[in-house]
Amino acid sequence: MTAMSKFDPDVPLPYAKLSKNFEIIKKRISRPLTLSEKILYSHLDDPHGQEIERGVSYLRLRPDRVAMQDATAQMAMLQFISSGLPKVAVPSTIHCDHLIEAKVLLFCF
Repeated sequence: MTAMSKFDPDVPLPYAKLSKNFEIIKKRISRPLTLSEKILYSHLDDPHGQEIERGVSYLRLRPDRVAMQDATAQMAMLQFISSGLPKVAVPSTIHCDHLIEAKVLLFCF
């Protein structure tokens, strides 16, 4: 078993469900799928009944993790914190690739 996160060691990644969803979609779509399609379609809420038309359909997804980036992620987390909810629905991570080191200069007169 692979844990969803170190904070929820007893919650496994849903590999079996993702594989099952993917097999359903493979039977429905009779063409090779891109990697992005494989990932997205494996996370469909209803792989049997979901309408799938490229550029047209709105997909109902069940993500197992939310990865956010930089300042927009920090804003989203601050909004979540202010909501008063005790826990996020799925594990969330923030990836910062533009780290800025702040320097404070103190002047003594």
